[in-house]
Amino acid sequence: MKFSIQPKLENDSLQLLPLAESDFERLFNVASDPEVWAMHPNKERYKRDIFQNFFKGALQSKGAFLIIDKETTAVLGSTRFYDYDENDESILIGYTFYGTKFWGKNINASVKKMMLDYIFQFVEKVIFHVGKDNIRSIKAMTKLGAENLGETEVAYFGETPKINVVFQIKKDEWQRKQNIP
Repeated sequence: MKFSIQPKLENDSLQLLPLAESDFERLFNVASDPEVWAMHPNKERYKRDIFQNFFKGALQSKGAFLIIDKETTAVLGSTRFYDYDENDESILIGYTFYGTKFWGKNINASVKKMMLDYIFQFVEKVIFHVGKDNIRSIKAMTKLGAENLGETEVAYFGETPKINVVFQIKKDEWQRKQNIP
């Protein structure tokens, strides 16, 4: 790998900062709301001990981000790049969550745009795993223009496997949609 999967990314209103061990309490403050996880494969992540496992996996991925509102410096949530495959020229984006007070504000689309614009300098496709019952995230993937490739079983870090819907966005399709030559 000749690029970072944990760069600092930002736009006019948001920053994606590399997740650090010292971010646990700030991020858990967002994650401790059961509603955040209601549609996710592991609905128990609002519990401290279960979130600690999630957080440990995020740090070990070396591709996780803290999502920050630049104006208020509030922590909005987290996302990550993971499972880079050099032979397939692909990477996954996922483990994304936001605090409920930030839902419906176009934050996810903005975050994904930053991530995709960056990573498509280095890969040809991005894959997403979305819990099969996570209707909100499935709609977000469709809105983003991702192609539904069907279902697969996914083993999340330190958790039992769950059925996920697999989505994909290819570099040429993304660039065409963004009007990038």
